Amino acid sequence: MLTAINIKMQIERYELKTGRNLTIFEFISQGSKGEIVKLIQFVPTNYKNLYNLAFGDSDPTTGKINDIVVSNNGDTELVLATVVSAVYLFTDRYPEAWVHATGSTMARTRLYRMGITKYLLEAIVDFDIYGQIDDDWEIFRKGVSYDAFVVKKKLRNFDL
Repeated sequence: MLTAINIKMQIERYELKTGRNLTIFEFISQGSKGEIVKLIQFVPTNYKNLYNLAFGDSDPTTGKINDIVVSNNGDTELVLATVVSAVYLFTDRYPEAWVHATGSTMARTRLYRMGITKYLLEAIVDFDIYGQIDDDWEIFRKGVSYDAFVVKKKLRNFDL
C-alpha cells in the first residue's frame, strides 16, 4: 500500500506516494497531455549499497516502468524536482546508498545533466555528485558531457 509523503524543498514538485521501505515512488504528472502516472524505483545492483534509479511512465497494461516513452506533458521542471525529492527521501532512509542514474537515451542523460547543473549549488550541500566519462568517474563539473551519474548523501557529524 502506498502512502502520501511530503518533504520540504525549495522547489515546487508533485506529491509522492510510497511504501514503507521507500524504494518505489509514484506520482501524477499533470500537463498538456492530461494526467500521467509516473514511477520511480531504486533497484539494488550487484554492488553493496549501489542502487539504480529507474524512472518513467507507468505502463497502463503491466504497471511497470516504461523509460522509453516520451510524454511531453509540459512539466519537465516539476517532474525532475519530484524525482530529486524521491532521491532525498530514499537517501534519508538509506544514508549509505549510492544512487546511479543514466537516461535511457543520450538526450535524457543530457536532460539529467542539465537538471543537476541547474541546482548544483544547492545539491552539493547535501550530496557528493560524480559523473562518468567512459569507465572513469570524477566529481561532477558543469559543462561536461557525462554518460551516467552517482550521488551519495553527505553524512553529517554533529558532534559539538
